[in-house]
Amino acid sequence: MARLFRESRRDSSHSSSSNGFLPPAAAASSSSALPSPFPDLGVPLSAADLREAAYEVLVAASRTTGGKPLTYIPQSSAAAAAPASPATSASSASSASLQRSLTSAAASKMKKALGLRSSASSKGVGSPGSGGKAAGAPRRPATVGELMRVQMRVSEPADARIRRGLLRIAASQLGRRAESMVLPLEFLQQFKASDFPDPQEYEAWRSRNLKLLEAGLLLHPLVPLNKSDSSAQRLRQIIRGAYDRPLETGKNSESMQSLRTSVMSLAGRSHDGTSDGCHWADGFPLNLHLYQMLVEACFDNDEGTVVDEIDEVMELLKKTWVILGINEMLHNLCFTWALFNHFVMSGQVDIELLSAAENQLAEVAKDAKTTKDPNYCKVLSSTLSSIMGWTEKRLLAYHETFNTSNIESMQGIVSIGVSAARVLVEDISHEYRRRRKEETDVARSRVETYIRSSLRTAFAQRMEEADSKRSSRNPTPVLSILAKDISDLAIKEKNLYSPILKSWHPLASGVAVATLHSCYGNELKQFVAGLTELTPDTVQVLKSADKLEKDLVNIAVEDSVDSDDGGKSLIREMPPYEAENAIANLVKVWIKERVDRLKGWVDRNLKQETWNPGANRENFAPSSVEMLRVIGETLDAFFELPIPMHPALLPDLTTGLDRSLQLYVSKVKSGCGTRNSFMPQLPPLTRCEVGSKLLFKKKEKPQNLQVRVSQNGTTNGNDPLGLPQLCVRLNTLQYIRGELENLEKKIKTCLRNVESAQADITDGLDIKFELCQAACQEGIQQICETTAYKVTFYDLGHVLWDTLYVGDTTTNRVEVLLRELDPVLETISGMVHNKVRNRAITALMKATFDGFLLVLLAGGPLRAFTRQDSQIIEDDFRVLRDLYLADGDGLPEELVDKASSQVKNVLPLFRADSESLIERFKRMMVESNRSASKNRLPLPPTTGHWSPNEPNTVLRVLCYRSDETATKFLKKTYNLPKKI
Repeated sequence: MARLFRESRRDSSHSSSSNGFLPPAAAASSSSALPSPFPDLGVPLSAADLREAAYEVLVAASRTTGGKPLTYIPQSSAAAAAPASPATSASSASSASLQRSLTSAAASKMKKALGLRSSASSKGVGSPGSGGKAAGAPRRPATVGELMRVQMRVSEPADARIRRGLLRIAASQLGRRAESMVLPLEFLQQFKASDFPDPQEYEAWRSRNLKLLEAGLLLHPLVPLNKSDSSAQRLRQIIRGAYDRPLETGKNSESMQSLRTSVMSLAGRSHDGTSDGCHWADGFPLNLHLYQMLVEACFDNDEGTVVDEIDEVMELLKKTWVILGINEMLHNLCFTWALFNHFVMSGQVDIELLSAAENQLAEVAKDAKTTKDPNYCKVLSSTLSSIMGWTEKRLLAYHETFNTSNIESMQGIVSIGVSAARVLVEDISHEYRRRRKEETDVARSRVETYIRSSLRTAFAQRMEEADSKRSSRNPTPVLSILAKDISDLAIKEKNLYSPILKSWHPLASGVAVATLHSCYGNELKQFVAGLTELTPDTVQVLKSADKLEKDLVNIAVEDSVDSDDGGKSLIREMPPYEAENAIANLVKVWIKERVDRLKGWVDRNLKQETWNPGANRENFAPSSVEMLRVIGETLDAFFELPIPMHPALLPDLTTGLDRSLQLYVSKVKSGCGTRNSFMPQLPPLTRCEVGSKLLFKKKEKPQNLQVRVSQNGTTNGNDPLGLPQLCVRLNTLQYIRGELENLEKKIKTCLRNVESAQADITDGLDIKFELCQAACQEGIQQICETTAYKVTFYDLGHVLWDTLYVGDTTTNRVEVLLRELDPVLETISGMVHNKVRNRAITALMKATFDGFLLVLLAGGPLRAFTRQDSQIIEDDFRVLRDLYLADGDGLPEELVDKASSQVKNVLPLFRADSESLIERFKRMMVESNRSASKNRLPLPPTTGHWSPNEPNTVLRVLCYRSDETATKFLKKTYNLPKKI
């Protein structure tokens, strides 16, 4: 308040102002004031006009409420009078309440109630109680009247004129109170142009008073006018005419009498019809505009703070209520607005003003529940809407408004905004009253709106910033940058803003992160929808999204621990990004592409494979080496993918690779045929003469067996099914089977080294290429059998069918077969891998044993045996067995015994006499066929399972038996020829 006196000095030196009031610029503020929430008057009255009119009301009301007679003492004279004489002091003391001395010793009760502190200036030197003033320090106003003059920026000449006018009015209308006067009319009656320093000031003053009459009596009267009211029509004509021809004021002219008659007629109307005073300034909203000018005097012109003398000022303001039609409720509302407006004008730095406005608004909230006056509700709604509009403009984007430097103001702004919203909704809104049963939590709803709106705005800003951060120097994907920024934003929200907002919304942090989760999720969905392949950028974005989601969910869970539902509603609002699923799907696409590419490679390369035994020292196909190299590279590439779920997706990859290897193995064995491809068809049972046409026909050879092998077992080098080529195929499958174990070890090693692996990730992990393992096992068996039966029945077919035991049994014995088998065994032993060599030789042994037995039982009509030949046959078979035993260096004896058991079981039939064979045959046929009898036996089917207990086997021995008994039995029973 120390500056107020300087203001007073300046007022004296600037009395040339057009209306005696300082311009608004004199009260500088750091921010613009808010627009007035009160309805427009419809009359061009400036703020200075309203301020002067309000000051006139204040002076008039203050002078007429005192118990002493009015006296006029110019302020300059009072200031010039040094130590006053006792008589002068007595006169000054009797000048009513405006002349009351100011004391700042006692703390303001009102400031204390509003939560305001006394300003330091009120305690400095130069105060009335200090005993003097420092040199050069301006003195403070000595009275509340002088304080009000300075606060309302009224110059001393203007103040003197007002007081002089009021004295004249009092002298002419002794005993009349201010509320019984129409002040603009009385002042027009008292002053003429000569009372003003210049015509312009007079004209402005006269125009202002006429406008006040128009506003108070015609536009906004206390009691609404009837259209037919003659006084109103006459006053309207007088005012309109006064603008064309200036009204003569300051005298009792006819025009003034006419004006007075009309004015008093209209001002004397009241709601109950009694004339209890003059109503010219108490109509809505003129009274609020005037009273707001008075309320502004409660705030220091320079600092914008509430003056320390607020208690005395308020006492004066209350004296105007009867004239202005103000009550406690309207006062509370106007003062709340003024406190809030001055907080805004302070640049939002005077937190005390905000706190005071909040405290005062609590009184307004109480008032709002006690009245439904339409005018009050209208101005209440307008005022609170203005306050709420200002607060929401900042709170709907509070990340832009508040930071660490001004965060302390956020609590008050949220509080006053929420309080305003609550009054608007609960006490004014008809919709709320209709839906009150739903128990709407206005505060929580508004704060949630602030959170969601602010976070969406902040997210959009971070999105733009993230886009600008990406450059050649920082190639990080935008969504990865954004994820980090949003995580930081969530932490800032949790630490800075949520502690404040929790006062109104217990799940403030949860709502915030749920909003951020939704915003980022929308961007991520668009990103994922456009993905077609797995790239490092893609993985980085999805990993960043997964980390962000975990951070946000953790904050939400922490925030909702004590909530009723444990945070379930918030978590439901945060559907998972499923970033891991997106990564997994892309990895599966990547795996499928690699596997498909590998299968295509298999098809192309195996068509070019020649199975050349000289391609490498190990005698396996080069394509298998290349195949496994590609698989190894695929595994390396998979484990180099920057993904967090290698263990989970590994089965997809190994299954695909397993199937590719299975495809390779199946193609290696395909085209080789099977053992049945080389087994000859059995000839029909017959007894033909020696030298007759050969009835035995070999099974047609496969189309790809075009080259007849030579007798020494070698083949044309271009034959893909030659013995060396078959050995290469066999080695290839064994090589692949052996490398599967290395692949499994490689996978486990890589799995331990990936960042997503756990310490015990491979414990109990069973990585098996089961399809390929089974295919290799089956393929090796098939190729061994195919090789054995091809060599036996195709490559060595000329020995079996054309030589062995043909004609004379004693001359064409088994030695010729052994000579052909030796180079075959050498080839197999020299080329085939040692782990499958015995299997290949075993298969060859079984094939030769089958061939030997087939010659005996189905060798065709060129062969016939006697009982004496049985010894030769047994000796030959023993030699054939010994070939595979190789004096202990060959196959294991038990393996040879097992393979030769069938031949051993059949050979005794060749030693038996024909009669016993016939009886044996008849008995087996009768036992196996109920309809058969010893005299009529059906022809037994050929099963191919040779056994002494199988009728077809016994019958075949008889068919090749060269004796009369067998001949007669066959002729009689089956009508076979008698001679061989």
